[in-house]
Amino acid sequence: MAKKITVSVISELTTDQRVIRISTTLREMGFDVMVVARQLKGALPLGNYSFKSKRIVCFFRKGVLAYAEFNFKLFWYLLFTKTDYLLSNDLDTLSPNFIVSRLRNKFLFYDTHEYFTGVPEVTASPLKQKLWKTLEDLLLPKLKVAYTVNESVKNKYESIYPSMGLKIVRNISLKENIIPHAIPKEWEGKIVLLMQGIGMNPGRGGMELLLAFQHLPQSYRLIYIGWGLEWEAIDAKRKELGLEHRVEMHAKMPPEELKRFTPLAHIGFTLDGSKDENFLFNLPNKLFDYIHAGVPVISTSIPEVKKIVEQYQIGICLENLDSKATARAIEQFINNTDQYNTFKKNTLLAAKELCWQNEKNKLIDIYKPYL
Repeated sequence: MAKKITVSVISELTTDQRVIRISTTLREMGFDVMVVARQLKGALPLGNYSFKSKRIVCFFRKGVLAYAEFNFKLFWYLLFTKTDYLLSNDLDTLSPNFIVSRLRNKFLFYDTHEYFTGVPEVTASPLKQKLWKTLEDLLLPKLKVAYTVNESVKNKYESIYPSMGLKIVRNISLKENIIPHAIPKEWEGKIVLLMQGIGMNPGRGGMELLLAFQHLPQSYRLIYIGWGLEWEAIDAKRKELGLEHRVEMHAKMPPEELKRFTPLAHIGFTLDGSKDENFLFNLPNKLFDYIHAGVPVISTSIPEVKKIVEQYQIGICLENLDSKATARAIEQFINNTDQYNTFKKNTLLAAKELCWQNEKNKLIDIYKPYL
């Protein structure tokens, strides 16, 4: 009989490409996988996954009570569900998983998607940061199998908890044949700039890109696809600047739908700042989505992204996000046709190496002993 693993995540499952990829791979390995997520307001319908999935409905939508309610309900679900293993995604699901693993003597895996206590929403509140940090100090040294998204996050955690022995499984896209959407009429003849991502929050460059865009000619069009804490502020600012007819904002969509829009862009942007440690250590999904779509990249110079951009020569890195300087860099990027075409060709070469078909072997090595 297949070993059952119960996966917990507090995020919007339908747009969490990492959880979907990992759960799919575990199912391919032979595990019986159940993913338990939170029912968010306006959530997209669950996809047709190879693994089982369910959502926990919560009354509270945000803040401490939202976390508390979800974790309370998750605890009771995990306590009574039939399972062999538990997999917790990020610190905000770890407490119920850890307690249940001890009460029921179930093996616990931990996937930390980021340097959790370095996210701006946590660092902005000293009390909140102290509470999460206390939880990390209490639980992380006790974990037997844990993995994360890149070398920078691994090094940060192991500088604090040397015994963690973190493995690395990066957020790399699945190599697949995508049929792009037809070019929308409004995009025809335009230079299309794309910023995508479900975590469009302050410090991630969404607003900065809009401010740069106002200095670009009419031949440019800016597309946002995603959601985040800064989404409404960006929308308000584009209206204030009178850019509604040149800047489109499309709310979150399933990954399979998003992937049909990405190849239509001329440039993909990943502009995380370096002031917050979590963003400094980031290696976002969208970088690999751009690569697989054959879209050259403009990024900030955070270490993990810069390493990929420069190693594979798929774009340029900006040292700052001054609006006029960024606009000039975008125009130079497009106008240097030979360089642009080289970057575009290199994205397709990079995609052959940077694909989930290769990266998932690291995940398989972690879980194979437990089949």
